[in-house]
Amino acid sequence: MTDYTINIRGRLFDLSQPRVMGILNVTPDSFYALSRQQTEADIRHRTEEIIREGGDIIDIGAYSTRPGAQEVSAEEERERLTFALKIVRDMAPDIPVSIDTFRADIAQMAVEELGADIVNDISGGQLDPAMFSTVSRLGVPYILMHTQGTPQTMQQHTDYADLMQDMLLYFAQRVQQLRDLGQKDIILDPGYGFAKTLEQNYLLLHHQEEFSILQLPLLVGFSRKSMIYRLLDTTPEGALNGTTVLNTIALTKGASILRVHDVKAAAEAVLLYNHTYCHV
Repeated sequence: MTDYTINIRGRLFDLSQPRVMGILNVTPDSFYALSRQQTEADIRHRTEEIIREGGDIIDIGAYSTRPGAQEVSAEEERERLTFALKIVRDMAPDIPVSIDTFRADIAQMAVEELGADIVNDISGGQLDPAMFSTVSRLGVPYILMHTQGTPQTMQQHTDYADLMQDMLLYFAQRVQQLRDLGQKDIILDPGYGFAKTLEQNYLLLHHQEEFSILQLPLLVGFSRKSMIYRLLDTTPEGALNGTTVLNTIALTKGASILRVHDVKAAAEAVLLYNHTYCHV
């Protein structure tokens, strides 16, 4: 592992060994039904669970971005996030919280008013032209994901001249745009399952270590996705073992953060990886 660190509200957050990001969905239509938390009791239970099982970051999302997902208004997203963030911050004031949004004004509100620490943008700045300047001004770490199109259309945009070359160019151009605006902490997300066919996802995983040329930490999110359950002829509910296998492969190929529904399984994978490769 490379000795990456990111600055979270003036404190260095160490990524020299892999971290686990636990997903907290406050949506009614996430593809994995068991991950949906909408009541205060559900959100409190999920927050406790993430921390108890070894999560290092909580990622809160209020807009399902599964293929074909319904659009959510900015007002609805704002209300859902405000409700959830207040609860999480009350329960766990010190754990880093990532906000999963592609809207710059939502990101600004979450950071300035509700204490979010990281902006996780599944659109890579493509769905809101103000996002790059906003996160740079806020001075928070930014997760830059690769995709094409929108959540509603992305699976119609899977044509690439060369998948890895196209993705590396995509990241290089956007990283430079962010650097020019003064953005310091950038995390890359290859966007498994976004604007990629099943075979393209596995080609991407096979070559994942090539992103090290960009010298930035890498976040991966396979958790219970269709690239697993379709190949295994199962369902999201039956895809935990497959998720753990791919998380483990990704760790050996340079992943710094695992974004997951099942925190305990991912934390165990990290522990075993560390014991094997880092002699911890």
